[in-house]
Amino acid sequence: MSASVLSPSATPELHTSRETPRVYGIAAEFSSTADIYHAAEQVRDAGFKRWDVHSPFPIHGMDDAMGLGRSRVSLIALCAALTGTTIGFVLETYPSIIEYPLVVHGKPVNLFTIPAFFPVIFELTILCCAFGSVFGMLALNRLPRWNHPLFNWDRFARVTDDLFVLAIEADDPKFQETRTAELLQKVGGKNITLIYE
Repeated sequence: MSASVLSPSATPELHTSRETPRVYGIAAEFSSTADIYHAAEQVRDAGFKRWDVHSPFPIHGMDDAMGLGRSRVSLIALCAALTGTTIGFVLETYPSIIEYPLVVHGKPVNLFTIPAFFPVIFELTILCCAFGSVFGMLALNRLPRWNHPLFNWDRFARVTDDLFVLAIEADDPKFQETRTAELLQKVGGKNITLIYE
């Protein structure tokens, strides 16, 4: 068994059949977009950092309700692009100007030859930016991950149909099984379930 339902009492109790399971987190169900939106605001205000909302469709304003800032992928892409520009510039200018300065048809042997280097510099900038964007996005999303612990919860399959789920990870510094379950109960969560790895 990979998930256990916490009792609906004021102090939820853990029911488990494993000996020493590793807890992934706690998930709760919500019945509407308004309910999960307001629950997300309260979880954000409670100071949790490692949690997520799952729904059958995008919910307008959920990023703000969760307190998500701007993505860091653009910064990673910028750094990768500047790296590509630098590599292209050095790759072209060092041999042509410093190491092997060849005068061909009277061309200058200094930085005035840089227009001829633009195609290589441009292509390396785009290539590094693309790789930085893809691998930066994968790293920030902690991917690839072949299986997610929430998939072990049988009710989670309904998220693609009509279910709204808020899951708080056990890695969050503020996570405590009982208090986190109580918070989810307080914000209107139903079927509060402890999820195992």
